[in-house]
Amino acid sequence: MTADFRITWTLAGHGWADCAVEANAAKAELTASYITSAAEDLLTAVARLVAGEPETRVQFEAEPTAFRWIFYREEDAVWLRLLELRHGGEHDNAGTELWSGTLSVDGLARAVVRCFDEVATVYGESGYRGKWGEHFPRSELEALRRIWQAHRSAEDP
Repeated sequence: MTADFRITWTLAGHGWADCAVEANAAKAELTASYITSAAEDLLTAVARLVAGEPETRVQFEAEPTAFRWIFYREEDAVWLRLLELRHGGEHDNAGTELWSGTLSVDGLARAVVRCFDEVATVYGESGYRGKWGEHFPRSELEALRRIWQAHRSAEDP
């Protein structure tokens, strides 16, 4: 499984975020617009995976480009594919794969929680709203944190 998995979320301007995914010296860069709930959708998708769903998807719109996250879970492993599509409505097969790898459920949840904890520290919740244009995804972050902690407790009785 991929080690040293890291996600960063940087507010690039009003309504725009740059998201980087890094693992084992490979890096993919994605862009998200606030026309969709990109951060909330990512946090919710990862929470659903941790809770046991076998497949989830998230799409970041970058007008007209789109970036699609496809997660497949089998036992404690998650295979993640990141695709770039010219238009958001295109089929997965039309996309260009930017990154793919296998992670542990725990490693994925840890990376996403750390990412958004760092966002809250860097921008603050009001700063985030001012720069992104929407509220910081506090409820989705805390829901993921609770589900992840329950998952970890169940693994280590």
